[in-house]
Amino acid sequence: MQSILSTGYYVHFQDKAYDELNNYLNQNFHSKVFILVDTNTKKYCLPYFLNSVVGKHNFELIEVKNGEEFKNLNTCSELWNILTQKGADRKSILINLGGGVITDMGGFVASTFKRGICFINVPTTLLSMVDASVGGKTGIDLDVLKNQIGLFSNPEMVLVDDQFLKTITEREIRSGLAEIIKYGFTFDRTLLDKIQSFDAVNYKIVSDLIYRSITIKNSIVLQDMKEQNLRKTLNFGHTIGHAIESYFLENEDKESLTHGESVAVGMIVELYFSSKLFGFPIKETEKLKAFTHRLFGKIDLQKPDFNAIKKLMIYDKKNVNGKVNFILLKNIEECEIDVQVPDDLIKEGLAYYLK
Repeated sequence: MQSILSTGYYVHFQDKAYDELNNYLNQNFHSKVFILVDTNTKKYCLPYFLNSVVGKHNFELIEVKNGEEFKNLNTCSELWNILTQKGADRKSILINLGGGVITDMGGFVASTFKRGICFINVPTTLLSMVDASVGGKTGIDLDVLKNQIGLFSNPEMVLVDDQFLKTITEREIRSGLAEIIKYGFTFDRTLLDKIQSFDAVNYKIVSDLIYRSITIKNSIVLQDMKEQNLRKTLNFGHTIGHAIESYFLENEDKESLTHGESVAVGMIVELYFSSKLFGFPIKETEKLKAFTHRLFGKIDLQKPDFNAIKKLMIYDKKNVNGKVNFILLKNIEECEIDVQVPDDLIKEGLAYYLK
């Protein structure tokens, strides 16, 4: 696969990814090379990664607990202290080996430590490969509110190797599919057809879906890095999705959802808004609803949850002047940005998911 040039760095794939990493590490001076992992990636991904690196490098390992609940300022403070104790300086580099939590948080930690040190991202989940691999977004959560703290900062490179997908669960694979479905509705309807034949074991199909998704997102980011206009379309499904994800994360009576499971619900509800406000074909919404129910099952969403979820939407990053902004669709590949939805329609859309 041909490498993809993003905003000043490349996304490299498969064997070429390690060739480029080896060349970079051997040709550039770094006083210390740190690798950030979580409990899972240390066990399942690190040995394979280290076996792919050529040359004598004194890697220093930093481990954190895995899970969205640890993507916060307390963990960052621990990481900054560890870097300090291990003698990290401005010529050090941090390699983030993990899913979206690790790459988002690791990028943020590196970009703020001593006003910024170099970092490389190695995403190990389908979700992080298709979503967090391009765009320069780093960040952490504020309590249960998703990605409230962060900045734009580019890595030195991103390495994508679908062999890491063998280390994650089927649930995590399905979670990544939701973001690919999002690209299908907003920019490339052929992805919707391809995803119907998705087989987690068929890595040729997976590789094609990953590459196409990264290509789509990169073309958007190159036009709108700071999310002033076009890039907002990539938030389709996320206004509702992030609120649901946060609500389930903070509610002890609910099982926490993956990001993809939450966004899948968000897309169904926001397509319902689209059908009511812009005449989006309801048959397409029904198809998505049926497909995601098969893929994820039906989440434990109840009518008494609606008000709390609606309140969480006010913290969405797209909002301006207290108004909740949605990305809606007139049709597949035809988006409307910064749309306000009446309160009664929000509850109606959530109720539609339950039917």
